[in-house]
Amino acid sequence: MIKMTALCAALLSLASASHAADCKPAPLGDATLYLRGGVNNWAAADEYAFEYRCDAYFLNLKASGVQEFKLADEDWTGRLTFGGDGQGNPARGGAGNIRREFSGEHTLRLSIAADGSAQLSVGPLSFKPTPPAPLTDKVALRTRFDSRDTAFKQPFGAQPAGTDVSFSIGNDVPGLKAATLIIERRQMSGNQEQLAYEPLARIPMTPRSRGLGTGFSARYRFDAAGVYGYWFEIETAQGKYALQNNKDAIYWTREKGSMGPATVERLPANLNRVRRYRQTIHAADFQVPAWARDVVYYYVFPERFRNGDSANDPRPGGGRPQDRYQDRDVERHARWNEKPFKPGTGDGSDALFNNDFFGGDLQGLIDKLDYIKALGANALYLTPVFRAPSNHKYDAADYKQIDPAFGSNADFERLCAEAAKRGIRVIPDTSLNHVGADSPYFNRFNNFPTYQPPRLPDGSLPPEGAAASSGRPSARGGGAFDGGKINPHSPYYSWFKFKPEEKDPNKQFQGWVGVSDLPELDKNDPSWRAYAYRDPDSVTNYWLDRGAAGWRMDVAPWVPDDFWREWRSAVKAKRPDALTVAETWFDSSKYFLGDMFDSTMNYIFRNAVLDYAAGKSGKLAAANLELMREAYPPQAFSALMNLLSTHDQPRALHHFGEDRDLPQAKRRLLLSVFFQMTYPGAPTIYYGDEVGLGGGDDPYNRATYPWADQGGQPDEALLREFKRLVALRHELPVLRHGTLSAPLHADEQVLVLARQLGQTWALTATNNSLQPRTVQVTLPAGLPRDARFTNALDGGVPLQARQGRLTLTLAPLSGLVLTR
Repeated sequence: MIKMTALCAALLSLASASHAADCKPAPLGDATLYLRGGVNNWAAADEYAFEYRCDAYFLNLKASGVQEFKLADEDWTGRLTFGGDGQGNPARGGAGNIRREFSGEHTLRLSIAADGSAQLSVGPLSFKPTPPAPLTDKVALRTRFDSRDTAFKQPFGAQPAGTDVSFSIGNDVPGLKAATLIIERRQMSGNQEQLAYEPLARIPMTPRSRGLGTGFSARYRFDAAGVYGYWFEIETAQGKYALQNNKDAIYWTREKGSMGPATVERLPANLNRVRRYRQTIHAADFQVPAWARDVVYYYVFPERFRNGDSANDPRPGGGRPQDRYQDRDVERHARWNEKPFKPGTGDGSDALFNNDFFGGDLQGLIDKLDYIKALGANALYLTPVFRAPSNHKYDAADYKQIDPAFGSNADFERLCAEAAKRGIRVIPDTSLNHVGADSPYFNRFNNFPTYQPPRLPDGSLPPEGAAASSGRPSARGGGAFDGGKINPHSPYYSWFKFKPEEKDPNKQFQGWVGVSDLPELDKNDPSWRAYAYRDPDSVTNYWLDRGAAGWRMDVAPWVPDDFWREWRSAVKAKRPDALTVAETWFDSSKYFLGDMFDSTMNYIFRNAVLDYAAGKSGKLAAANLELMREAYPPQAFSALMNLLSTHDQPRALHHFGEDRDLPQAKRRLLLSVFFQMTYPGAPTIYYGDEVGLGGGDDPYNRATYPWADQGGQPDEALLREFKRLVALRHELPVLRHGTLSAPLHADEQVLVLARQLGQTWALTATNNSLQPRTVQVTLPAGLPRDARFTNALDGGVPLQARQGRLTLTLAPLSGLVLTR
């Protein structure tokens, strides 16, 4: 028996040695490869990092259904990016996505051949990742920093340029030998594709006695506006470490870390792996319109809200501009309450997306302004209303004309005027990043007059591009891609970048994110910039002159920063109190430096609140929300467009499981609305949410409002609750203007927040559990230890604190507002 065991051991040893001999160096060197796709919002997240083992890269993944993704490093480096080859398989530099189907836990194995070709297999869970080496250095582990504690950092949060910031770290055990404060400037462009930190300063920190341990301190003056990174390099007898941001994931955001208490790890060889704290430094004169923090938005997809004028409805074969979609007829719904068409679902529609119409228009909005006013909204955000062939209108055909299916320019002016009478401002939306292929600017389908360039005296044509070189383009003339052919004589030719050497017309120009229906504009072209915002009658000025109270700008990250800086100056010069809102989905600090935008569509808020109201961790929600409180200037933080539903994401009711338990989904919806109305920023109600309109991914999130006179069944009880919560916000200035401090309590189910405006306080508490919860909180400094609070929602029995502690009992899926 002993001999057999020894023989087996010897054979295993030989097999292991043979296997080790077969191992090869990692073909991608020390680069880290991540799975980046819909399963993780395309982020380079640590939990989706492949580990190289012997001859292949491995990743354990838990997912369900068909998933689309790419394999890439943090920077989407070309040679390190594997996309789809058209059949869903990995190919280096592939433009498409890799597609695989999952049903639970799996192991992915990626092998890369010497010629660079790749093979990806998906099998049962079988890989055991190498565990990280444990950190045992007690001195390093006991070293502390907290970006929200004034004992470690002053002042708190975003600051104006010229601010001196003091930093302190320390521990309660001896042995911390040295500490260095590292200051870096963040460089970020696009939709986070490029993100890097440029070193600015390494500041030796000054030691000071701290009980049994040692503290270190340093100061740094931030003279210029920007987003900075900072962290600490510390040294003990056992080596050097990074005292850095935590590992909290921030929704949609490439960088990890919600700030607050620091974590410590061994100093990595590649400093790109350090998780920086972020410090926002904004212009000293950064101002946001004062009215922004008092806003409650009503957010409308106009084609689906209300049909007020059936005469302008798109109709197949009608012969009018609104009756055609590019080179064919539109589709028209027979009934207002039908589901939107989606090609490939067997609903009887054609193969085109976004060409089906119900007939919503500006007259319908005007007709329902009293309804919007009664809801409590005082701002109307409209997705694009300018002429375009699609139902969503982001494929602009004429920036200076209201789409004929929506009405006329006079109707827009009338909408703004009628809204103003009711105290409602109107914020239109457009994209200055791309236009429609079916537009006079591009004219791929020859639906606009083709350009006939004037001939020179000898009968020859002028040089290419001459028509565009004269500056501002004319309102008439041929497009830059007339009938699918490059037209260098078009007055719009310089607006686009062409590749005439390509044979395929779809490849002769750049479609935004590869969509050929949306030709991307050259944002650096002077002629385009003049038309967009520099000219006295530019697109930007044209609609501000006609009643718009500001602008929401589509796909802001794809437009250069210097464009937005000039654009903001033009907006504020025309109308100083105009509000500028960006469409960004991630940590938007770089847009709030005082030179680009006032606000953004707050998708971090959306995901944090929806997930919390759906029953996920209150601590996770608090981490994401606290990141914004610390990173954003207060004037921008108080103006954020706080969303729940949008035309680009499934509606809130769908998120809460409308198809499984509709009554409970509506209770969770009201919990999220309660949070909206009691949190800093501008609550945003997507049309129909208030009456129980649901719907999943596009196009079902763009369904028609269920008007009763059109056969719909609006939930009137839900509407009353929405109105009650909106009214609460309007009645209590502390909910709109009050400062927000760190959470008084955050656990898996309960969040308790404190707001202060002068001598007025409001404590807001929420419970996402299906069971009642009772918690005790310590009152914030500034409140008497025996403070007495009134229930602002129902005026019930007042609550009395005892010795600085307050006991709160919360019903299931409910919220509480206590005022003093």
